[in-house]
Amino acid sequence: MIADIKKSAEEKMQKSLEALKLDLGKIRTGRAHTGLLDHITVDYYGAPTLINQVANVNLADARTITVAPWEKKMLSAVEKAIRNSDLGLNPVTVGELIRVPMPPLTEERRRDLTKVVKHEGENARVAMRNIRRDANTHLKDLLKEKKIAEDEERRGQDEIQKLTDRYIAEIDKLLQIKEAELMAI
Repeated sequence: MIADIKKSAEEKMQKSLEALKLDLGKIRTGRAHTGLLDHITVDYYGAPTLINQVANVNLADARTITVAPWEKKMLSAVEKAIRNSDLGLNPVTVGELIRVPMPPLTEERRRDLTKVVKHEGENARVAMRNIRRDANTHLKDLLKEKKIAEDEERRGQDEIQKLTDRYIAEIDKLLQIKEAELMAI
């Protein structure tokens, strides 16, 4: 029973960590990477479709992403979707290719993005603590129902605390890497 609770908590914590990685991937640094455009949707014959499902997204160089739509008709729709996204990018169409240059970040914008990263990290930590609280509540319920002994419950709480500490350390490491990436010129 305790092993099931621990396993469930670990799965939830892993999903929260993956969600944080996704969120951090959307925060733009001065460098280009193809994952930056992954969340942008294009109107594909009336259906909202992810950009990487209607075009090839590649890197031309460290500061330029190229997008090659599979259909010529989609060229303007893809360009419009990138321009209207929350990323503040200005795509340029060159023949059948869309070039998306990454503008350099100002010092002020870097600081703002660092605050966003810290906020995302705090949300992830709160999610981890909520998962820990739910697991501990579940252990206490088992103790009340006399399905486990007190020392088993305490041992289970210790294991869940160690798990929580490990995932929070992982979050801190991710945040440190992202902040260093943002502040690098």
